[in-house]
Amino acid sequence: MLATHRGGMDVGDRRRHRKKGMAAAWNKQVESERNTEDFVYSSYPDMLRPYSISYYRTLVNHKTLHEVILPILEKAKFYNDETLRKAMPVEEVELTHDVKKAREKLLQGYVLVLLEKGSQAGVLIPAPIKIGRSVTTPEVEFTVLGPKEAFVESLDTNLGLVRHRLPITDLQVHHFEVGANSKTNVAVLYIEGIANQKNVNIVEERIATMHYDEVMDSSFVAQMIADKPNSIFPQLLDTERPDRVAGVLVEGKVVIMVDGSPQALIGPATLMEYFTAVDDYYMPWQIASFFRVIRLVSTFLSFLGSPLYVAVLTYHYELLPTDLMGVLITSRETVPFPPFLEAVVLEWSIELIREAGARLPTKIGLTIGIVGGIVIGTASVEAGLTSNILLIVVAASALSTFTTPIYQMGNTARFIRFPILLMAQLWGLLGVALAFFFLITHLLRLTSLDNPYLEPLYPLRITDFKDSFLRLPFMFQGKRPIQVESENRRRNSGEDASHGGSNE
Repeated sequence: MLATHRGGMDVGDRRRHRKKGMAAAWNKQVESERNTEDFVYSSYPDMLRPYSISYYRTLVNHKTLHEVILPILEKAKFYNDETLRKAMPVEEVELTHDVKKAREKLLQGYVLVLLEKGSQAGVLIPAPIKIGRSVTTPEVEFTVLGPKEAFVESLDTNLGLVRHRLPITDLQVHHFEVGANSKTNVAVLYIEGIANQKNVNIVEERIATMHYDEVMDSSFVAQMIADKPNSIFPQLLDTERPDRVAGVLVEGKVVIMVDGSPQALIGPATLMEYFTAVDDYYMPWQIASFFRVIRLVSTFLSFLGSPLYVAVLTYHYELLPTDLMGVLITSRETVPFPPFLEAVVLEWSIELIREAGARLPTKIGLTIGIVGGIVIGTASVEAGLTSNILLIVVAASALSTFTTPIYQMGNTARFIRFPILLMAQLWGLLGVALAFFFLITHLLRLTSLDNPYLEPLYPLRITDFKDSFLRLPFMFQGKRPIQVESENRRRNSGEDASHGGSNE
C-alpha cells in the first residue's frame, strides 16, 4: 500500500536521505507545497532501489498509478533513470533536470519519480485522469438529417472526431499553450496543400502573441485574435459539429480548437456563412436554397420591424393606405404612450423573457418563455399599454432572429434593433436609412483574418455565388471559393476531392 506524506517530508527524513542534483532541488519544492492538501510526496528509502514519488492525487488516474507505475517500481529491475524510463509501459515518459518543468507537468497529471542512487534526473510519467462528457448530439446546431455527433470539452476527443472524417496525412495539427495561469492547450488545424499558408500564419502568430492570465473557452481566443475586437459582428465562425469542421477544412479554411471548449472556430469567415446551416448540404439543393433565402430575409426584416412601425407612425403616417390607417388608429386609441416608448417597452419585455428562459433550467425556462409571452402580451394589449399590431410585429421580429443557425449572429441581430429603433425615433425613415448606411459601411470595412467579410458581394465574385445566397448542386461546385485563396482550387482531383456532403 502506498504510504503518503502530504505537505512534505520532515526535516529528519530529508537529512537522512540526502540526494544530489534534481532530487535535492525537488526537496526544496516539496517543502513549499506543504500547505497543498492534494499534493502527495512519498519516500521509500528501504527499497532495493530507493526512490521517492510525487503527484497531485486530484489530477492522477489512481488505476494507472497502482496497477502500472507502482508495480514497476516495486520490481526494482532498473539501475538509473534511463532504464526506469524504458521500463515504464507508458507513452511519453520524460526525463527532466528542471524543477519548474517538473512542477508544471505534475499540474498536468504527471507522476514524478526520483531515484536516490544512480540518478541525476527525475522521471515524469503521464497518468492524467480523464474527466469529461461522452460524445452526444448537437444542442445548438441540431439537424434532422446528417450525423448526430457534437464536440465535447476534451481536445483529444474532438481531434479524433475530425480525423475520423478526414483520414489523410495532410491534415496538420499545431499545438500552442496560452494563458499564464490556465496553461490552456490550443490546436490549429488545416490541410497542407489546400489551406492558404498566409491564413495559417496569421492565426498562429496571433495565438502565439496572446497574453492573458486565463483562457477558458474558444470564445476568449475568438475575441483576442479578431481583426476588429470592438465590432459586434463575430469574425470567426463557431461550431459544435465535426462534419462542418471537416467540410471547411477541405474547403481550405483554418480551424482553431481549445481544450475545455466544445466549440471550434473557423476562419476566415464571411457574413453569408452565418446563415448557412449544416443540413443545407443534406437535402436537395432547391429546398436548401429556399430555406437559406428565408433565413436571410427574416433576419433583414427583424432589423426593420419595430423601427418601421415607429418611423411611419411618428413621421410618415401619410404613406399608409387609408384602410390600414383605420386599423392602426383603432388599435392605438387607448395606448397612452408614443410609438417609440411603446416599442421599447415591448422589445425590452421580449428580451427579459428570453434571458430568463435561457438562465433557468430547461423545463422551467421553456414554461417561463411560453407562459410569460402569453401573459405579458395579452395583459398589455387588454390594459391598453400597447397595440396588438405592434405585439405581432415584435413577436415576428423575435422569431426571425432565431432563424440564424449560428447563435452569435442571432445575438448581434437582437442588439442591432435598438440603435435602429432610436434612429427611427429621431429622424424617421431617414434615420433608418442612415442606420443602415453606417451598418453597411462597417461591414464593408470589416475583415476576417484580413479577408473581406462581405465576400462575394464585396469584392464582387460571381463564381462564389454558387454557395452563398443559394446552394447550387455539387456538380457546379468543382472549385473552392476564391475567398480562401486555396493553394489547390480544384475539389474533384485525387485526394482533394470534396468530403461527402459537407462542402461548405
